Amino acid sequence: MTSPFLTKGQNVALPDGVTELDVIVSWVDPDRDLDASALLVDSNSRVRSDADFVFYNQPESAEAAVRYLGSSSTDEGKQERISIHLATLPLDVAKVVIAGSADDHVLGDFGKLSLQVRDQSGSVIGEFFTADATSERAFVFGEVYRRDGSWKLRAVGQGWESGLAGLAKDFGVDVDDSDIESVVDDVVIEVPDSHTQSAASTGEVVEISVIDVERPKRGVRTKKPAPKRVAVPQFTLAGGESWHTARLFSVAGVGSGEEQEKRATSALIATMQAVRPFARVICSRAGAPAGPFEGYLEVPFVKGEGKVIPDGVFRVSRAGYIWTALLEVKTGTGKLYKEQVENYLDVARRHKYEVVLTLSNDIPASVGELPVEVNKTKLSKVSLRHISWSEVIHEARMLLSHGDLTDSLQVWILSEFVRYLTHPKSGATEFVDMGRHWVAVRDSVTDGTLRSSDVKALAVANTWASLSRHLALRMTADLGVLVKHHLPRKLNGDPQARNEYLVDQLATSGYLSATLRIPDAAGDLTVQADLRTNKIQCSTTLDAPTEGTALRRTSWLLKQLKNAPADILVEAVFADVGETSCENLATVRADAKSLTSGRVSELQRFTLTSPSKMGSKRSGSAASFIGSVTDGVDGFYRDVVQPLKQWVPSAPESSPAEASGV
Repeated sequence: MTSPFLTKGQNVALPDGVTELDVIVSWVDPDRDLDASALLVDSNSRVRSDADFVFYNQPESAEAAVRYLGSSSTDEGKQERISIHLATLPLDVAKVVIAGSADDHVLGDFGKLSLQVRDQSGSVIGEFFTADATSERAFVFGEVYRRDGSWKLRAVGQGWESGLAGLAKDFGVDVDDSDIESVVDDVVIEVPDSHTQSAASTGEVVEISVIDVERPKRGVRTKKPAPKRVAVPQFTLAGGESWHTARLFSVAGVGSGEEQEKRATSALIATMQAVRPFARVICSRAGAPAGPFEGYLEVPFVKGEGKVIPDGVFRVSRAGYIWTALLEVKTGTGKLYKEQVENYLDVARRHKYEVVLTLSNDIPASVGELPVEVNKTKLSKVSLRHISWSEVIHEARMLLSHGDLTDSLQVWILSEFVRYLTHPKSGATEFVDMGRHWVAVRDSVTDGTLRSSDVKALAVANTWASLSRHLALRMTADLGVLVKHHLPRKLNGDPQARNEYLVDQLATSGYLSATLRIPDAAGDLTVQADLRTNKIQCSTTLDAPTEGTALRRTSWLLKQLKNAPADILVEAVFADVGETSCENLATVRADAKSLTSGRVSELQRFTLTSPSKMGSKRSGSAASFIGSVTDGVDGFYRDVVQPLKQWVPSAPESSPAEASGV
């Protein structure tokens, strides 16, 4: 069946035999959150009761025919899902209205929004794309409705500036978003009549009985509950530095690579089962829907005359449907092999499982890249996904630092899991090695003998791209916002073109560079490793104010760099092509005119650069190349980029005549 793209107001009949629908509301910007909801309404477009409103505070309808499944991340952005079981919808439900809402943003900020509806086999029934939203905070994307005994899907595209509460009220939901913390329940105070007068005259304490009065139900709350953050438990009673707290996941006795893999896999699955938000994050990387998670170790499957035993199996239940992924794990220097992965793909296809997920220390240079190539025909009905241990660690840290974990036990379990993975014996490592070709390529650059056709340089270029993504992941976990490794558009999604671009840069200019795009930062952070000078240079560029003299614009910048290192290089770029000046920050602090003296064209922007020494070792942390890059990025962001704010012009001033109304 061809997937029809619906326009506003258009409808399509659901195919015969469709009993379940997977409704997906998606958007591109991962830094904004949109919440999907559904309303079960009658022929008058009114809910039968408040129980017909399905959303984050009420995730299931009374008869469980409609369920809110929550959000997940995708390669293209984020999505929210709702499931509809058509066969169990009551007969007096004429249609199910699908909506989306945002608390912190108007929907016009999201750009393109989409609604996609799939049947129980995963086939797309209809899609509706819209960019019509402007100041609305809630939006009806579409509706699934009955017509002459059959079901149809219609694209709607109607917005509400009053948000989710206003939308729900218009469909008959009794909404109560009052400040419940300021409301005190009425109580009845009983005072014995015989004691009242005497107590008043003698000061005698009167025994008062308080009778609770049950407050009647006051409607549905559409406000999201405020998350209550729970800190990691602190142990303070140790008798000295040699006292160590017990480990939930012990590293004692870890020996061979096989033992490492078993322990790491067991620790991962146990933590996912105990900390469901963590399970949701990891499973979403494999394309799983939201739902209860279960994990199993070393499940045997028959293949031919032998057995295939993956390291683990993930299962997620959703609206009566079981999503399954087979897990293959490697730790340490263990590598994934084509034959082994293809065996798992065959098993998954035969059992109609959705995904084979590989997990190792290989960090893909970009989302969707795989560390092992397999026969493309094996992927016709089964997806192959990969995640690195580094990404697992980053996701756990992100959840601990910026997630909504409210259970102190879950916080402790997840922190113990991170503690285990970051121990050298676990076999799970972050990015620590530039690969076996690094030294040869570095020396070739120094000697001037490197050429773009060098296959070793291609391997180094791919490793540098992986390091760049690692830097973005580290900052994402640290800052709680999605930091991206930014590439020119023509290189996105094309690993070969990207690596050739990096090799050409390395052969002609002697350096490797990466740009990190940080939400709400004044400018991108660019890191450059110059192999000819053995320097790491981190830089950022921001526009100068568009009003005032050049000296005033420089003073505006200096105020924001009060705590920046004195050896930062400050470059001023002027309107005339090629006209620039550069001084170190110490000189500009002493004399702001040193940067602009004698310049007549307009000062347009500043570039700030921090040079540092490049590490020589290919691996490890101390004195390593990777360590020098990581330390340079961390320090430059902390000392320079984070304090910077883009210039905002002053509001226009009214004249006295205008102010008086003359």
